[in-house]
Amino acid sequence: MIILWVAGLFLSGSLMFSYWLGLARKKNLKDIGDGNPGALNLWKSSGYKFGILGIILDFLKGYLPLLWVMGSHYSQGYFIIPLALAPIAGHALSPFLKGKGGKAIAVTFGVWSALTGFKASLALAVILAVLKMLSSWFKSRGNSPVSDGVQVVSGMLLLSVFLYISNWSAPILWVWFGSFVILVYTHRLELAVWVRKYSSRKR
Repeated sequence: MIILWVAGLFLSGSLMFSYWLGLARKKNLKDIGDGNPGALNLWKSSGYKFGILGIILDFLKGYLPLLWVMGSHYSQGYFIIPLALAPIAGHALSPFLKGKGGKAIAVTFGVWSALTGFKASLALAVILAVLKMLSSWFKSRGNSPVSDGVQVVSGMLLLSVFLYISNWSAPILWVWFGSFVILVYTHRLELAVWVRKYSSRKR
């Protein structure tokens, strides 16, 4: 039964609402901005109303299914690890886009909102806001895709401190680790550019 739950959650996460909304507007999100088929490029191509709708739908596809799971016995113990990670992985590796999904930011917020009653997602939002503020203060290119990608991954890394000091269980910490790995994967190009730039400055 657990396999069916994981498959269902993966399928939910793989539904590329922002990409499909873009197509409905005759916009291929893969040809816009950084080519990410997510809500940000939907926002850029079709305006804030569609962008917000894309964010909400991507959030809900992680939040609602996992909220259902949290009311079952599968929320106990280590069963929660594959169940919580499935929607995030589904978005990142969507079979509807031949395995080339989006950055999985909104769906990650949805999963963590259901998993921790919004506590971890609010903490992550605060962390990202602080990182964004610091970036705008110290860098002239705080809004670049590379900077944004580094901030998202760094924010997820710092979330581990909040989870640890808040005494969340070991399975939740493993969900964090899986979330972090997926975000590193979805932002691998931005991270690679940042590493090259940082390495060149050190020479």
